[in-house]
Amino acid sequence: MFDRHYAAWPDHVPRHLTLPQTSVFSNLEVSALRYPKRNAIVYYDSSITYEALHKDAEALAGYLKNCGVGKGDRVLLYMQNAPQFITAYFAILRANAVVVPVNPMNRATELEHYVADTSATVCICGQELVGFVEPLLGDKTTLQNVVVAAYSDALNVETDLDLPAEVRAPRAELSHPQMIAWNDALNAGHVPGPLTVGPDDLAVFPYSSGTTGAPKGCMHTHRSVMATAVHGVVWTHSTVESTILATLPYFHVTGMQSAMNGPIYSGATIVLMTRWDRKVAAQLIQKYRITRWVNIATMAIDFLSAPDVGEYDLSSLNNISGGGAAMPKAIEAKLYELTGLHYVEGYGLSETIAATHLNPITRPKAQCLGIPVFDVDSRIIEIDSGKELGPNEVGEIITHGPQLFQGYWNRPEETARSFIEIDGKQFFRTGDMGYYDDEGYFFLVDRVKRMINASGFKVWPSEVESLMYRHPAIRECCIISSPHPRRGETVKACVVLKDEAGAVTEEDVIAWCKEEMAAYKVPATVEFVDELPRSPTGKLMWRVLQEQEWKKAAS
Repeated sequence: MFDRHYAAWPDHVPRHLTLPQTSVFSNLEVSALRYPKRNAIVYYDSSITYEALHKDAEALAGYLKNCGVGKGDRVLLYMQNAPQFITAYFAILRANAVVVPVNPMNRATELEHYVADTSATVCICGQELVGFVEPLLGDKTTLQNVVVAAYSDALNVETDLDLPAEVRAPRAELSHPQMIAWNDALNAGHVPGPLTVGPDDLAVFPYSSGTTGAPKGCMHTHRSVMATAVHGVVWTHSTVESTILATLPYFHVTGMQSAMNGPIYSGATIVLMTRWDRKVAAQLIQKYRITRWVNIATMAIDFLSAPDVGEYDLSSLNNISGGGAAMPKAIEAKLYELTGLHYVEGYGLSETIAATHLNPITRPKAQCLGIPVFDVDSRIIEIDSGKELGPNEVGEIITHGPQLFQGYWNRPEETARSFIEIDGKQFFRTGDMGYYDDEGYFFLVDRVKRMINASGFKVWPSEVESLMYRHPAIRECCIISSPHPRRGETVKACVVLKDEAGAVTEEDVIAWCKEEMAAYKVPATVEFVDELPRSPTGKLMWRVLQEQEWKKAAS
């Protein structure tokens, strides 16, 4: 068991955590019993109590049962962040079924993969996505029933907040016989059967894109989902009095666990946003006295770049954390200057349903994954030999813990390749390159597949990106490889300049890099772009830029 990090373990936090031996739905049931009139959700100033949320989840579970959904069946949840997402999530679990959260950026062809892979017969979707679901109905796929939610139905008071178009849109009429409006499904009067699932039954299949091939369903049980939900609450000292700002998408495991399942477990209040808007976020933090905000570095960068951010009262915040990419030091410094809080980074994957590593709140390290959390055993190994490495030696991060998935749905061969046995335990091979320091803090170097090999010199793009963020004119950057006739491949930087940068040339940036980093790391070319491609969760889609670069060179 890796224990080097215990010297940095936070005070008053146990090293072992006993998890509830119940279903994830039980968390909502218990909070509704304890705090029936407390707001579970605040949605653009409209509120929903725990009692009402529980009642709606039970009603929708009854409708799902009437559609033939039974234990272990997969139900697609294809929706943006909204109260209906939370209701549907818990309704599916209440029906003893499995939640399959689908990225709302996916379109009909992509959605067809999820239907075929899971044999789902029911999809619960936002009404703006109906056009992508409808082509799959009839006898074309297994899909038979679609519940359609209008986000505006969750608004019960007037608001002066700027609402996204999808939230403003009134409920539309449905013409397809296999579709039913959200309110009609809830009011149909169906009652769910008994709750029969327990900790070792399947609960959620978040899909991982991996490095190659079609997305793969990560099989998570109620036990593994419970693990990171409870871990986050205990680590951050969250209580029923906490108020969490939810800006990360719920289809993604970080948003799902930190801003939905964790708060519902503790009976806290979720202040929910459908779309990211830095002004609305600042207004909500001030108005609802937000205590915790989990985001990604790109959101924090955008938030802190607002010229009027200092005019808002952010004093209620006691924890700002995130992951997905390292927080640039300059941005972290601005955050500390503004709030007195350090940005607390963490690390996890779809296969671990959020965090396996978190920084201690009182002892965080910048651009660091953190230390292994409760009952997690992480190691560093050589990629090829599997030999375990020591402190400050770069290798692949492997991990074992209660949040580990059961494998990839319908892909036993890929599952087998993803694990390695050490000391009688099965460790998941993350595909991430990193190391741990003398205190047991883990650091990410890069993805195994992303390394640039320039004449034998190994260049890790995230390291170069981190250095380039120090340039006063650079707002964002992405490092990719570019083919080179002599070196094989070389380094290229795609750069977004700050609005106030003025006249900055490619030569200026390269000259600056030569002063700041080893010669083999210096970008051979710099391309200025208006924006970088990002996923719906805000992650930098470096692979898109990489593929474009090599295709351009080939032609």
